[in-house]
Amino acid sequence: MPDIHSQKILILDFGSQYTQLIARRVREAHVYCELHPFDMDLAAIRAFAPSGIILSGGPRSVYEPEAPAVVEELFELGVPVLGICYGMQLMSRHFGGEVVAAGKREFGHADLLACGQLGPLFDGFFVEGKSPVWMSHGDHVARVPQGFEVVAETANAPVCAIQDVSRRLYGVQFHPEVNHTPRGEMLIDCFVRKICGCSGQWTPGQIIADAVSRIRAQVGCERVILGLSGGVDSSVAAALIHRAIGDQLTCVFVDNGLLRLAEGDQVMATFDENLGVKVIRVNAEERFLSALAGVNDPEKKRKIIGGLFVEIFDEESGRIEDARWLAQGTIYPDVIESAGAKTGKAHNIKSHHNVGGLPEHMKLKLLEPLRELFKDEVRAIGEELGLPHQMVWRHPFPGPGLGVRILGEIKKEYADILRRADAIYIEELYESGHYHKISQAFAVFLPVKSVGVMGDGRTYEYVIALRAVETKDFMTAGWYPLPYEDMARISGRIINEVKGVNRVVYDISSKPPATIEWE
Repeated sequence: MPDIHSQKILILDFGSQYTQLIARRVREAHVYCELHPFDMDLAAIRAFAPSGIILSGGPRSVYEPEAPAVVEELFELGVPVLGICYGMQLMSRHFGGEVVAAGKREFGHADLLACGQLGPLFDGFFVEGKSPVWMSHGDHVARVPQGFEVVAETANAPVCAIQDVSRRLYGVQFHPEVNHTPRGEMLIDCFVRKICGCSGQWTPGQIIADAVSRIRAQVGCERVILGLSGGVDSSVAAALIHRAIGDQLTCVFVDNGLLRLAEGDQVMATFDENLGVKVIRVNAEERFLSALAGVNDPEKKRKIIGGLFVEIFDEESGRIEDARWLAQGTIYPDVIESAGAKTGKAHNIKSHHNVGGLPEHMKLKLLEPLRELFKDEVRAIGEELGLPHQMVWRHPFPGPGLGVRILGEIKKEYADILRRADAIYIEELYESGHYHKISQAFAVFLPVKSVGVMGDGRTYEYVIALRAVETKDFMTAGWYPLPYEDMARISGRIINEVKGVNRVVYDISSKPPATIEWE
């Protein structure tokens, strides 16, 4: 089996909002990569042994005092380097070029024009000498360093792409990693495959084979427990670990009464009945609802739900003899966020851990087989492992479940109404072909009643709000323009089929100023 980590790209982060997109584009080229802070020391870089290095963009100016910089020896390692935006400016200044504040800043779309002999980085990137790109810069390179040549420009910036082919050093002022740069993924593919010589070993099948081998080596004959939430990350982690060690894995599934319609039964059918995974189901609805009675504050609800989950998981895991490992569905954005919190260079990433804050007395070793993977990679290996398509590709679901989609106090009546309304909404989105165009969609229960008319009588019943957003990173989001006829059909079904609801509204708030979830 090939070592899928032997060919790898190092991405040094200067604070760009797009840095994770660079990593995802590299992974899409089937090449392993890691994100590290810009000031990673030389010994650590040498130990990482990169096949190539990418310098990200960033919000600072390279000529500012104490501007972020890399170790001087980085450019002497003899590996290819691609500088993006700030990264290109930094490389230019390092080699004696000049970077100045632009007379006219460029943000958004621009037409890139080829103006020199193109090296291998740009194979197929230009069509008839032009390529649309996405710009986000206030500075520009005014003088190119000796040994470099300019290969592209825009109407506002005479230096937008540079290269020193002999030393395999390249720089682009635009952002090839974003979707707004067509063929940008082609440029990154050229860098990692053609220039860095990576052959593309990072594939779902190879990732699974590597993970299975490592899990077996780590765990040996010992037992593993995993908190199964039914979400994508914990589900894929369970399937992967079961592939590696079979009955040595026991999952604990806590049904808190705040799940989607029939979700508990679906989880058990998928894992226990179809995949043969050993799952302990804890029906804890009454316990959660009792603890939440009379609580209106969203943060208090979250803490009660999270704390009670930990308590129940601790109780159940204590009954599993000889458990030595705790498995979690931690993914790479969680790792980046955790590292950023420790260094003060945190990335603002929204993520949910499947199990968190477990009691210290458990004394279990941690097993995190997905910690190198982005969410899209987790989904890909989930399908490869045979998990149902709808489970693998469904929208994010908050850790506290419907507890943060019921405004104010949580009651069983409210949860039952909401889960039925939400099921109709999601079913209709699938049927109409909108589901996979939407990043996240869900229903919200509003604990207010409005007057309505049904038949010959007046009603006084609850309101359901529908939410659907489009987003790339969940940091910002726009509301999804669901066609009126679809809204009307969904509203009609909810009001007719869900007793207790006589009004449906559609949320057209963007993030910011609103958040995606209501609580």
